[in-house]
Parts: sequence; C-alpha cells; structure tokens
Amino acid sequence: MKINYLIIILITGCFGYCQQTKVEEIQKLFTAELEKEYIKSGLLHVYSESQNIDMQLAKSKEDSININSPFYTASVTKMFTATAIGILKDSNKLRFEDKIAKYLPESLMNNIHVLNGVDYSKDLTIKHLLQHTSGLPDYFTDQTTDESPNIINQLLFNAHKSWSAEEMIQFAKQKMMPHFGPGTSYHYTDTEYVLLALIIENVSGLSFHQFLLQYIFKPLNMNDSYINLKSAPVETTHAMAEFYVGDIKLSSLKSLSADWGGGGLVSTTKDLIAFLKAYNNDTVVTKATRLAMQNWTYETKGMTYGFGVRKVSFKDLADSNSDLQLIGHSGSTAAFLWYCPQLDTYISGTLNQLEASKSALKLVYEILKIIENES
Repeated sequence: MKINYLIIILITGCFGYCQQTKVEEIQKLFTAELEKEYIKSGLLHVYSESQNIDMQLAKSKEDSININSPFYTASVTKMFTATAIGILKDSNKLRFEDKIAKYLPESLMNNIHVLNGVDYSKDLTIKHLLQHTSGLPDYFTDQTTDESPNIINQLLFNAHKSWSAEEMIQFAKQKMMPHFGPGTSYHYTDTEYVLLALIIENVSGLSFHQFLLQYIFKPLNMNDSYINLKSAPVETTHAMAEFYVGDIKLSSLKSLSADWGGGGLVSTTKDLIAFLKAYNNDTVVTKATRLAMQNWTYETKGMTYGFGVRKVSFKDLADSNSDLQLIGHSGSTAAFLWYCPQLDTYISGTLNQLEASKSALKLVYEILKIIENES
C-alpha cells in the first residue's frame, strides 16, 4: 500500500511539474512575440480539457487591454457565415448545391460573372461561394480594370464612408474581372461571403447580425460577440482592442463597414473557443453538415479549404516530420481560431497587426510543439 501511495505521489508531482513547465514556456513564447517592435498588443487563449490547460494571456505596449477584451477577428468571421448557411441547410431552407440566383435579386446577379464573353452568373452555387471556387474577384484586394484603388486601399483615404453590401458587389462587377469559370479552380475572395451574408438575410428574414445573435451567439452564451458597426454585444464589454497597419490605427474607421460577411466579427478568445467547441461537437450544425463543410480543396502548400473552414498540415507547410494539423480560420489582423485534433487543443487570439499574420501561425505551431513535447 505504501509503495502504491508513493507511486501516486510521484506521478501527481510529475504531472503538476509538466503542467507548470508548459504554462511557463508558453508565457515566455508569447512575451517574446510581443517584444517584436511592430507588434503593439496581443491576446492568447490556450484551452484543452484533456491536457488540463486553460490559460489566457493579454499584453499591450500602448493600449489598455485585458483577457476579456473583444478584438477584430477579420476572416475568422467566415467560419460563422458558413456555419449560418449550414444552420439554414439543416433547417431545409437551402442546399449547398443550390444556384445562388434562387436567393438573390436580378439587380445583383445580372452580369456578376462574365468571362471571355461567356455569362456564368446563373451557374454559381452556394458551394462555390463557400469554398472560394466561384471565380469571382475580390473587391478588397484584387486589381481593378481601370487601375483605380481597390477597396482595401480606400479604407484610409475614404475613412468615413459607410459601405453597403450592394455597393461592394457592384464595385466588383464594374471594376474587376472574374478569374475562371465556376468550380474550375480556387481564388480566395470576400465578395463571395458578402453574397452569402445576403443569402442568409433573404432566406431567414433576419439581418445578418440578428441571425448570428439568435442562432449562434445567444445559444452558446457568446455575450461579448457582435458585428462591427452593425450591432452590439449582449452584455456591455470593454472597448474593442486597437488593431493596426504599421503605426496606423484602423479600429475606429467607418470604412471598415466594407468588411462584413467575410470579416466583420468582433469577439473574445473565450467566445471563439466556445463556438469552435460547439461546432466540433455538432451542436450548431449536424455532424453530416460539418463533415460536408470539411470537403477539402487545395488552397496552397500545407493548406486546404472547406466551406468557410481551413485545414493546416504542418508536415507540408513547414517541411517537417510533424503530424500536427489545425482546423479553423485566421484573419488578416493576425487573429486566429484553431483546433488541433492530435492534441485536442484549442487556440484563439490575435496580434492586432496586419503585418503579423505569418507570425501568428508560427506562434500557434510553437505553442503546440511545447504541449506535445511536455505531454
């Protein structure tokens, strides 16, 4: 009995020491990241029930933030937009294979996809939009045919403009050209996710932000989440963390209204993890729908894309022997929401800096390696 008791003490002590080592190493890693000159603030949440980890970190050189501060998630929003479409599918309101012309007005659909004299507008499906295989141009970042500024380059010099969804679609139609015929290749574009948000509104009879509130935020107690410039959180929260391009603050610009169905979500690390856990546990969409959404197509080396969800394979991305993968999404503001199935670990957060997107993914990988090596 005494020997068994001693073994239990030794195992418990070793486990506690390993846990403390993980936490300390992750803290050091995060602190080192925030010491980089161009990064002004960051938030990090690492959670794993099986690994007994639940740590939240917040640090800023200039602004007042804490672990409960909401932040701009940018393209992490696409997971929510795609999930909203999945909810409508599960309610038999639409199908992924449906033509989008069924749900959108002729004024938007007319000549939305004309390439080399061929009109593909009526061939576009919801699946094409979800998976970035429509061939439509990206109103944010693609070049215009008349060399005028695209919308991302208009954010600063037209900072007070409020963009409507229809204006963004018309901009893409009038100023840009499609890249390929529907379903024949891959091109990441926010234009598709504006169209998806409009489909959500037209099918449900609710505004996009009201739909998210009713079917995702409230059921999951995501009380600090909302769509920027469109709605407010369920509960009063701290101000949104500032985010930057270079030294320029973008957070308060009205022109950010141009980032909507593909990037307008403001949330906290805790809320984001609550969402991804519910998604993985099939409580927001059915298992069949979740698996359909994880129908992967090639995006770039080490990355594949489903329906509003991305998979990262570090073996290919980093040319390493690692079997670690991520499922989730990232954003241009260095925001991220990931789940690593091999370690049963969720990681969410942001570095609040447009130039730090690659750094954010590297940070996540290094955190996972710490957890893997100390397990």
